[in-house]
Amino acid sequence: MSERTKKIFLGLCIIVPFLIYCVYYYSAMVKNAPYRFSDFESIEITYGFPDSMLNHYDSKTMQYDYLTKENALVKDTLKLRNDDLLFLHRKAQELGFWNLPDEMLGDPNTRKPGLRVPRYKLTYNYKEKSKTVTFEPDFSGPTKMVEAGQSTIDEVVRMLATAKAR
Repeated sequence: MSERTKKIFLGLCIIVPFLIYCVYYYSAMVKNAPYRFSDFESIEITYGFPDSMLNHYDSKTMQYDYLTKENALVKDTLKLRNDDLLFLHRKAQELGFWNLPDEMLGDPNTRKPGLRVPRYKLTYNYKEKSKTVTFEPDFSGPTKMVEAGQSTIDEVVRMLATAKAR
């Protein structure tokens, strides 16, 4: 065998099986991903103070209930576009929403007396599973975890405001 034939043979024996394995492995991972946008059904967010969580949005029913600055409850219909939902799904993936614990609540014993802390309950619903996180901004967990929860909720609220402004 010539030197060139040996290099081609070595390349075929090592590189080609590696590429086939990579395609097989990653295609199975993508196909079995726990939260895929193709299985996405809806987003629900409820927020307010723990004793009165009156602000609520459900993308499936398009029902949006919120309090105005004058404490009047407004019931409205708000449709998020498919692009908006895809953006929120990808943002949740990017920020690691799926890895957050279900409850991220602050300790009421360490709060200043009379201080009211808002509470958010965010749910992403898929065909076979859903992920719900209850979050309070004074949660004393790891900083990255708190930032991921807060950023995901901020993006959903921002998207609702953008859709409302259209």
